[in-house]
Amino acid sequence: MDTVSQTAPGDRDRLDLLDVALFMRAALLANVSAAGREFGLSAAVASARIANLEKLLGARLLHRTTRRVSLTQEGEVFMARAQTLLDAAAAARASVGRGQAEPQGRLRVSMPSSFGRQHVSPVIAAFLRRYPGVSVDLRLTDTIVDLVDAGVDVGIRLGALKDSTLVARRLAANRRVICCAPSYLAERGTPHHPSDLAQHECVILADQRDWSFVTPAGPLNVRVGGRLATDNGEVIRDALLAGFGIALKSTWDVAPYLRSGELVTVLDSYPLAETVAIWAVYPSRTFVPPKTVAFIDFLATHFGDPPYWDRAR
Repeated sequence: MDTVSQTAPGDRDRLDLLDVALFMRAALLANVSAAGREFGLSAAVASARIANLEKLLGARLLHRTTRRVSLTQEGEVFMARAQTLLDAAAAARASVGRGQAEPQGRLRVSMPSSFGRQHVSPVIAAFLRRYPGVSVDLRLTDTIVDLVDAGVDVGIRLGALKDSTLVARRLAANRRVICCAPSYLAERGTPHHPSDLAQHECVILADQRDWSFVTPAGPLNVRVGGRLATDNGEVIRDALLAGFGIALKSTWDVAPYLRSGELVTVLDSYPLAETVAIWAVYPSRTFVPPKTVAFIDFLATHFGDPPYWDRAR
């Protein structure tokens, strides 16, 4: 992003794209000061620029309180038009090869705790060394965070995405398998068809009791049951390693145990019906900060395609 003067704007009669972009970020972050920091502006200058935009348009775009801001009715109308305007400007700049500024600023990231500890935490230091102007606030939580309300720049989501206003970029495949310990199979026998799971002890993630498969006869949904259900994937993995039950697991979580033989897959001839992935999500396609783009690119390169946990031997 270009360096911006800290001088408050004077009276102007032309629409300034920086003011428009600043307004968009302030609306998405619900915070004028936070948006200003992304543009290298003080809170006072950011507020003045948005006020100048409102004066130029002859309409109040944002409701401001001491804690947050929200769109007025006129602001909602302008935001829909502004998106198109900034997309066109970005395309024009890209067409002449203008590069982005060096990533800088605080990057707030949210992701599931187990995935973050296993696959992101080990490389955060490498990311920070590559981009010395960036600092990271990494939040590991298994709760789906509202990015705008929480002021989060980018979230990592696993699985199928629900309908959302967020922009999503696929980072890697999320291959899933049905697996268990060899000791479980020795005790309870091996399922040879998805329907056999009804007679097995299945360990269930949250309320995901319906497992769907592709069979030669067509899609098949199996309602599984078991005495252990949990909202934590590590609890499921520990139960499997202890020889208790069969579970549906992502390979990013169990690949080392599959390679060591501590866990084995079953029903390999019946792929799961739903294809899921690992996604980066962020609030808007317009004026995405370089720090956000850099982090997403870094993770995509680090994971690889197919991801490294599915390639390792």
